Amino acid sequence: MRTLCVYCGSSPGTDPAFADAARAVGTLIGREGWQLVYGGGRAGLMGIVADAALAAGAPVIGVIPESLMARELGHPGLTELHVVETMHQRKTMMAERADAFVALPGGIGTFEELFEVWTWRQLGYHDKPVGLLNVAGYYDALLAFLDQSTGKGFMRAAQHELLQVHTDPRTLLARLGVMADGATAPDDYRLI
Repeated sequence: MRTLCVYCGSSPGTDPAFADAARAVGTLIGREGWQLVYGGGRAGLMGIVADAALAAGAPVIGVIPESLMARELGHPGLTELHVVETMHQRKTMMAERADAFVALPGGIGTFEELFEVWTWRQLGYHDKPVGLLNVAGYYDALLAFLDQSTGKGFMRAAQHELLQVHTDPRTLLARLGVMADGATAPDDYRLI
């Protein structure tokens, strides 16, 4: 069974579209016969994506450090919950279990995880697809900055293109290989 690693916030954010996107991604993971690996929390977007994947029949693997177990409220209903000692162990286990990566809205932890797996891809440590779901314009400023970084000569266009970006979960997951080409989700999971 193939596995999608999802990075996202332990907060729901301020726009209901963020929760809708997390729900859509989790549902699509289950409907496409994949499994989810994520940070193991039950709060915020993390909990929403996990609950949606579980409800759609997907196995869900959580990986959470001991120090965050109480603070992020480790999800008690997962298929597997791995409690590890450090953030490095968390990220390593998630990356090793994943066949593809996607970042939803989130904070500095999400940013750091996304940039790390994108860097690893660019350096050749893996060849797994990496995606960014730009929900309700959340990542517009970051994307403009990345364009600037490319334009100023600090990132090559080929490096930039390793990051798949879209506003629609179905389209992005298809680009990452989670959904068959041309596959569509029911209209109730359409965000745009």
